[in-house]
Amino acid sequence: MSTLRSAARAWAAQDPDDADRAEIERLLADPSPAAHAALEDRFAGRLHFGTAGLRGALGAGPNRMNRAVVRQTTAALARWLDEHRPEARHAGVVVGSDARHRSRQLADEVGAVLAGHGIRVHRLPDRRPTPLLAFAVRHIGAAAGVMITASHNPPQDNGYKLYLGDGAQIVPPVDAEIEALGERVGPLSEVHVAGPSSPLLLPVAEEVSEAYLRAVVGSVPEGLDPPTPLSVVYTAMHGVAGELFLEALSLAGHPRPSVVAAQQTPDPDFPTLASPNPEEPGALDLAFGEARRIGADLVLASDPDGDRLAAAVPDTTAPGGWRRLSGDEVGVALGAFVLDHLRAGWRPPMDAGEPPLVAASIVSSSMLAKMAAASGVPYVATLTGFKWIVRAVDALPGSRLAFGYEEALGYVIGDALRDKDGILAGLAFVAMAGDLRARGTSVDAHLLTLMRRYGVHRTSQRSIATRDPAGWMAGLRARPPTEIAGVAVTRVLDLARGAVWQEGLPALPPADVLAFWLETGARILVRPSGTEPKLKFYVEAFRPVEGGDVAAGRDGLAAAQAAARSELAAIDAALQPALLGRPPATGG
Repeated sequence: MSTLRSAARAWAAQDPDDADRAEIERLLADPSPAAHAALEDRFAGRLHFGTAGLRGALGAGPNRMNRAVVRQTTAALARWLDEHRPEARHAGVVVGSDARHRSRQLADEVGAVLAGHGIRVHRLPDRRPTPLLAFAVRHIGAAAGVMITASHNPPQDNGYKLYLGDGAQIVPPVDAEIEALGERVGPLSEVHVAGPSSPLLLPVAEEVSEAYLRAVVGSVPEGLDPPTPLSVVYTAMHGVAGELFLEALSLAGHPRPSVVAAQQTPDPDFPTLASPNPEEPGALDLAFGEARRIGADLVLASDPDGDRLAAAVPDTTAPGGWRRLSGDEVGVALGAFVLDHLRAGWRPPMDAGEPPLVAASIVSSSMLAKMAAASGVPYVATLTGFKWIVRAVDALPGSRLAFGYEEALGYVIGDALRDKDGILAGLAFVAMAGDLRARGTSVDAHLLTLMRRYGVHRTSQRSIATRDPAGWMAGLRARPPTEIAGVAVTRVLDLARGAVWQEGLPALPPADVLAFWLETGARILVRPSGTEPKLKFYVEAFRPVEGGDVAAGRDGLAAAQAAARSELAAIDAALQPALLGRPPATGG
């Protein structure tokens, strides 16, 4: 108790924010058990770089997102740049922010610390999407980029996403090196911060947004047939992508979509949504209502910081007549679109003659790998997170990324920017759907065609909250299951020390991931969340489509779909007792 209170008082004494300091002081003065628990949580540890940078609830203390944590992290970044990127003082760092609570304040703190260290700061206008920041880093020639965003997290969260001069998010060991420097920063009151009039704080010109839009439009392959205009409903989900997405559509010559007006303006409270995550049930309800009203062909949604895309299609069997496509379905459809154009001779912009490749994370569907093999295009599987997907080219030096995706609604085409981009993906999806319509088919029908050719790949993802994900992972390693849902486990792969996922390619870097393959060909991956206290499970059931004659009433596809759906349900039901039916290794 005394150690906790001492740590809290020491933190409050150096906290640069009056409101955060007052929050700690109120908790210290409150004798209630609830206040003690709140204080414990704020000082239970510190935020660490996860899959997508720092993320956490806003509030006071080292286990929250606030000015003090941002000051400490940015001071460490400045020291790291001094040691590893000395050109950063002149090249500078791009800083951006979305529309979440305190985003502008935290971005200002980043700029003040960097400028106070003598590093130029290229400040994007407020309320801009993450892909613009990722693009701007290389376009400006900066040494790094910092985006203040928590993407699709709950409204009370914010985060700190860090890019280096290659335009990609940091990967180990850089994250650990910066965190180690952060622990040696010393009193925050001694960190020099520049005032708002510092000559090192440079506003980014509007030309960068214009260059980004040109790059995005130029990255989308033109339809193999003249596209048919579609009726599209679009929602920005109270985020910051709406303006640029509409501009991108216009620049590409597409009709203006019908927007969900109630969700078009950025709002950090996300008032019309139970969750700002487009994957969550109900997130697209307003968009579906507008789509029913106008008889739309497609629904598209950006997540709050604009780096992910959700898409939905009409489906008479779905509640309300609309069905959101899974991230894997969108990835497979866009992947097929890109592969078709690669076979026809198209190459992404910035291509210098290098052979193209496609990539996906290991937790995504394996269908893209089969499509790529049939097209003669190399495929690379990577660890979870776009920071790894855009580095797939490292496995095949001299190659160029043509397409990459992850099942969590992240996609990129070409390498005009080295991160997922929901604006680019939305533009490509409209072009693809219009191309399919011109050929007399639809997105849904095209997905069925791909299943007939490459087999049925049904995927699901679920999470189980736990206060001890590390203990559960240790328990699984010590006692891996021998069967799941009554089917024998034939192979177990532990990536803790790195492992070869694809024959002929380098081993994947170490990661806290376990993979299990079943006798039926099904696959289950388990990993702890990089941003929340939970375990994540990714399941894929596969069935080849054999025989069948639709005209004669014998549909091999329908049988394969039913079998895959049944196995997926059985595995989902068995996951918790099969994998978590015993105490974690730590006994917690």
